[in-house]
Amino acid sequence: MGNSYEDECRRSLAEEQAKSLAGTNDWEHVDRERVHQDWDVLYREITAFLDGGSLPGDQQIQELVRRHFDIVCRFYTPSREAYVGMSLFYAEDEAMRAFHDSYHPGLVGFLGAAIKVFAEQGSGFAPSAGAEASA
Repeated sequence: MGNSYEDECRRSLAEEQAKSLAGTNDWEHVDRERVHQDWDVLYREITAFLDGGSLPGDQQIQELVRRHFDIVCRFYTPSREAYVGMSLFYAEDEAMRAFHDSYHPGLVGFLGAAIKVFAEQGSGFAPSAGAEASA
């Protein structure tokens, strides 16, 4: 995944989130307290596997990433590229990195790698903004 792919992922995330936010009155339909509770439980589970030596592509990790994706879908269903863009955002945004790494100093990198595997293998994604434009 080169820089142009990562740039496409960042762009897809920004475009898809902006469209979703505008269409849902800033995600007013989302129970944010529940989302944060569910992410807290999930991140603690991932951390336990990370400490146990699991790899991003391991089946149990991919099942946890599926749960992460399902939580994200409470806001909107991202394209494959936007979901990878979210992992880049977690790594590049100082507050998001600090939040995730408060669970484990390696969580951002591990989760990012696991999301990339999931995106390559997973299903249930919305069409990317680029695919919609060319359709």
